[in-house]
Amino acid sequence: MTAKIILFSFAITAILIMAIYFISSPSYEKSIQAKYYYEIGEYKKAYSLANESFDLNQYNRMASTVMAQSKISLEYVLFIDEAKKYMNTINEIATNDIISTSDKAKIKMMCEIVIGNYTKLASSIITDSNLTDSASNYNAMFEKLLEKVTK
Repeated sequence: MTAKIILFSFAITAILIMAIYFISSPSYEKSIQAKYYYEIGEYKKAYSLANESFDLNQYNRMASTVMAQSKISLEYVLFIDEAKKYMNTINEIATNDIISTSDKAKIKMMCEIVIGNYTKLASSIITDSNLTDSASNYNAMFEKLLEKVTK
């Protein structure tokens, strides 16, 4: 019975020491903040904090993971922003009564750029499904549009 109590006390003490280190370490503190910002969708802030945390301690796996996740999410955000910008430009062209050959070439080029950039996106099961779904939807819209323009 005494050996079990000593072993249990040792285990609790070890866990407390690890918890205190984890909480008091500047690297882990920043990585926890980075994880928070990642979870609320502030990917630039999350990447910045995770990078700072990783610079402080290159063995901090949480910082490394959040940094990688944030980078992937930022790529999705940039893709979606670019797709929106091109879609707005295409919608402006579509308001014209007659779409010229040069306008069709512009639309075709924009579609090819978006589709090409979509294929370059790295997928991750951890990436926010709203980002991946939105990017996929834009890709599908531009594929359909490219098909219509090239006919």
